[in-house]
Amino acid sequence: MAHPARLGILTRLQTEGPATATECAEVVGLSPSACSYHLRVLAKHGFVEDAPPRGDGRERVWRALQRGWGFQDPEDGELTQDLLAAQEAVIETVLGEAQRRLSDYLAQSGRESSEWRAAAMLNHSVLLADADELREIGAKIAEVIEPYKVAFRDKDEAPTGARLVEIHLRLFPRAAKTRKVR
Repeated sequence: MAHPARLGILTRLQTEGPATATECAEVVGLSPSACSYHLRVLAKHGFVEDAPPRGDGRERVWRALQRGWGFQDPEDGELTQDLLAAQEAVIETVLGEAQRRLSDYLAQSGRESSEWRAAAMLNHSVLLADADELREIGAKIAEVIEPYKVAFRDKDEAPTGARLVEIHLRLFPRAAKTRKVR
């Protein structure tokens, strides 16, 4: 999953629906055959599957099995080093891609309408909370954004002018400061 092409393909399928390897290739900048390989790997691990055929049925169409994803450590604390390393690799790739898209927006934000510029928000806050409060904050935010998620919202029911919009939410305790030993 930490491979940028696989994440790009999966994101494409989750946000825009079923697609062929050729359609995915346009998004991730690879050849259709390379995308076919990555789609087969994603299928092997249960992330995608064949979708119903379109048109004459000669193209192989793929769809995502999950409408979104996220990471949360197991409640029992049984997080193996392998799982932790895999999570960290995927998160780093996702954050890198998110930063790229934010940079793309910032580079062209002057060409956005004043309506869209006023609606965009970049916010950094530091909170003082315990673990239960942090869970509560995350649950409330998830509840607010749920009806707007592209994976669940019918495009025909969205208002005219609706566009894909990203929200990046990171709730985590800061690492404890360590004392320097001299």
